[in-house]
Amino acid sequence: MKKPNFSNLKVMYINCTLKKSPQKSHTDGLMQVSKDVMKKEGVAIDEIRFIDHDVATGVYPDMTEHGWETDEWPAIFERVMEADILIIGTPIWLGEKSSQAQKLIEKLYAMSGETNDKGQYIFYGKVGGCLITGNEDGVKHCAMGILYSMQHVGYSIPPQADAGWIGAVGPGPSYLDEESDAKNNDFTNRNTTFMTYNLLHLAAMLKAQDGYSNYGNSREAWDNGKRWAFENPEYR
Repeated sequence: MKKPNFSNLKVMYINCTLKKSPQKSHTDGLMQVSKDVMKKEGVAIDEIRFIDHDVATGVYPDMTEHGWETDEWPAIFERVMEADILIIGTPIWLGEKSSQAQKLIEKLYAMSGETNDKGQYIFYGKVGGCLITGNEDGVKHCAMGILYSMQHVGYSIPPQADAGWIGAVGPGPSYLDEESDAKNNDFTNRNTTFMTYNLLHLAAMLKAQDGYSNYGNSREAWDNGKRWAFENPEYR
């Protein structure tokens, strides 16, 4: 089996923990497993804790144009667009993704009407995945919502694009707590590794063919009257 070359790819990790730096983040602990694989494969890495940044609430690209004094989202968005892959990490609270993860999704949605140079929605050709941590149930539930939202705004989702770790049901140790022994959990390590490589494979394929063809999916062409095979000759 020939080893693929992923060195022309870039990934961005956005940690949606509720803890500001430099507090210990269990979500960051699991994300590190994926980052270590990326580094060994020569992938460029960018990462932020979303809560460390003054991102305004709202679904417009720049909320300073809508009554907010500051909004760091436009600068973060530039970094998101430089990456071929976006991985969202979140803890679980009351069975749901964090409020920061929901806010990030809303900010991605704010940009979803923008278009690329093919007239497609802006996130076409980019790949998305997620990592979830907690000490109760909710990994699959959180992943469903995050991955649905990402594909809805234009990200491509490969097979098994999520991974997570939870302890036994009920209050207990979290990922980085020594007594959890989470770093030796084969199920989590396997799924995190598979997720990382599946994201890389899909991103490499999309990059090699310059994303998706814009035949049949260009908003710009649609607005200019193009209908491809949608047109029914009987009604002309």
